[in-house]
Amino acid sequence: MENGNVAVFLFVAFVLGLAIYAYMAVCLQTIAKKTNAENDWFAWIPIANIYLMSMIAGKEWWWLLLCLIPYVNIVFLIILWMGIAEARNKPKWLGILMLVPIANLVMPGYLAFSD
Repeated sequence: MENGNVAVFLFVAFVLGLAIYAYMAVCLQTIAKKTNAENDWFAWIPIANIYLMSMIAGKEWWWLLLCLIPYVNIVFLIILWMGIAEARNKPKWLGILMLVPIANLVMPGYLAFSD
């Protein structure tokens, strides 16, 4: 690839990543508001957003530490999303959809913006 093509690719990837991060933060903040969680603005801060997810799911603060361990974090983040779905009065199995590409973008929006 030419240097110009690489730069364009990196710029597009950065913008897309930023857009996905903003979308997920808006979804998590909306879920936090609907579940009456404190400090819903934590959704915008890396690592603090995992703490917010733990609070919404009704887990202890130390679940944040478990979510920082590579490979182990996959299991615990799925359990957190299952708890978040339950907190929104939705089926727990929706948390498992976070493993499925594309569905992991749709599911937070569904939990945030559905009744």
